Amino acid sequence: MEVILMEKIANLGQLGDIVKVKNGFARNYLIPQGKARRATPAAIEEFQSKRSDLEKLEADKLAAAQEKAQKLDGLMLQVSRKAGMDGKLFGSVSNSDVADLLEAQGLEVPRSIIRMPQGAIKQIGDYPVQIVLHSDVVVTVTVSVLGES
Repeated sequence: MEVILMEKIANLGQLGDIVKVKNGFARNYLIPQGKARRATPAAIEEFQSKRSDLEKLEADKLAAAQEKAQKLDGLMLQVSRKAGMDGKLFGSVSNSDVADLLEAQGLEVPRSIIRMPQGAIKQIGDYPVQIVLHSDVVVTVTVSVLGES
């Protein structure tokens, strides 16, 4: 299915690009989320008339993401969990735990944009965690897991 992108999407295209994607991806994700529209002649014509407004909106989103990135850049979060003698945690630290730690700092970050490269943390130590605020803005914060007996 051919769709016209209403915003920049990583690994897919820029605002206004007409791309061919699988039907399910378009119907189940892109179109319901408002990230794309079917590439019909009427939709393309309507997009061209609204292009400047959409570009301004996209620039505003990018500026807001960069502002939030300045607050998050270099942040170190500490969490203590029960651990065994070998440093292995009884449980784990997941992206929802990181979101709760950020909320305690006064920063509202949804857990869906928190990327943990190694998966849930199950050992004591310092781990880098990426926060994808925008497709162009990725911030790395450090999560320090401390053990308690």
